[in-house]
Amino acid sequence: MIDIDFELEPRQLAENLNRLWTLSAGKLESIEQSYASERGAPVFTAAGRYQSRGWTEWTQGFQYGSLILQFDATGDERFLELGRQRVVTRMASHLTHIGVHDHGFNNVSTYGNLLRLMGEGRIPFELWERRFYELALSVSGAVQASRWTALASPAGGSATNGSAATENGYIYSFNGPHSLFVDTIRSCRALMLSHLLGHSLHVESDRRISLAERALTHLCATARYSVYYGEGRDAYDVRGRTAHESLFNVNDGLFRCPSTQQGYSPFSTWTRGLAWAICGFAEQLELLGALPDAIFEPHGGRARVSEVLSNAARATSDFYIDNTPTCGVPYWDTGAPAGTVLLEAASHPPVDALGRR
Repeated sequence: MIDIDFELEPRQLAENLNRLWTLSAGKLESIEQSYASERGAPVFTAAGRYQSRGWTEWTQGFQYGSLILQFDATGDERFLELGRQRVVTRMASHLTHIGVHDHGFNNVSTYGNLLRLMGEGRIPFELWERRFYELALSVSGAVQASRWTALASPAGGSATNGSAATENGYIYSFNGPHSLFVDTIRSCRALMLSHLLGHSLHVESDRRISLAERALTHLCATARYSVYYGEGRDAYDVRGRTAHESLFNVNDGLFRCPSTQQGYSPFSTWTRGLAWAICGFAEQLELLGALPDAIFEPHGGRARVSEVLSNAARATSDFYIDNTPTCGVPYWDTGAPAGTVLLEAASHPPVDALGRR
């Protein structure tokens, strides 16, 4: 549905991007002045105002990470200092939160961006400050990796549907050990960064678990169970569609059925989850070059893992292009009729509304 203009160049968007950052500055200042932080993280909007929802504060990192990105884009140091202050005073609980799958959203968006800016020379180098950010990211990745459900090895996994021979576990969602969310692929970056910083997860009997290997295992599970390929196992379905949630029997580690929490149905595509998959597969493909060959051996080798992730990235991206209106704003779910009730007792338009989950 989207008609891509391959002649478009970044310089042609300069005026619109400048306007975006000007509007963004005003919105960020408004949130800081009008939103009461004691209510929790702003998660969705109602009547044009942010509301919190206590099930999981997955947007806290976006709230404060946006301040840091505003500085990154504009050089306005007011937002840098405010972002730093908010990260130090309000983000510590997210580092050790064992009850969520949101570490990538919250901690890489904040501590991670500050570490990146220091590495790029955008902010002054301070050894203690750099080590503070590195420690935060190391802890976050290990805590996230501890939410683990072991799976039975797939029988006769098909090369056409993105499976890999050693898919045997996943990071489970806040719903519990039976639940694999497609969203969680974005938290794999927390594990990967922690690994690259030299950290690992240690459990009973001092057993060491590689965070990179655990992340790769989760990525392969997401590619196998959360993405449909229109062939083999998925011959009845549409290539590139995603399931928001995949449910498993935790007693035998076998897949049971698709499900959803924020989508219209288990058999349609919640496009926010689709977006997490598109972004998550792409950013993890970027990281593969930083990992040694030995990490890939349990998963069939570097080329095999790259193939699995690339197939999933291409399929989900193609589905997005084919199912998004020309305005560029996707339907909140590709199977939902207009006027569907979502979250609040109010009609929801057919396209996704910014600020809603």
